[in-house]
Amino acid sequence: MSTSPFSTAHRLYVKSLYKRYLNNALDWTVRRDLWRPQALQIRAEFERNRNVTDPRALAAILAQAEAELASKKHPDPYIAPAAPGGTKWERNLPPSMEPVFDHEASGHH
Repeated sequence: MSTSPFSTAHRLYVKSLYKRYLNNALDWTVRRDLWRPQALQIRAEFERNRNVTDPRALAAILAQAEAELASKKHPDPYIAPAAPGGTKWERNLPPSMEPVFDHEASGHH
């Protein structure tokens, strides 16, 4: 069993960064056949820095990656229709089952 000098939080952060890179590339290139080579290039960039163990060098690499991702961010990213902010978000909510409060009948106008 190999041990990593980095924490689980660090691994989750790098996975999140990788996924954000892939999703951003997919926002720019909708066709999967054109997106796949870009995804392989992104993977190669992450693999190239896989064996960096110096925390300062790694922090600089991650900061540069975040800055590059921010500069390449799509202005109108794809949002799944049923996801929050999507076109079908809360479209057909079931009616509320709570009793209706009649303000006029309660005597307060």
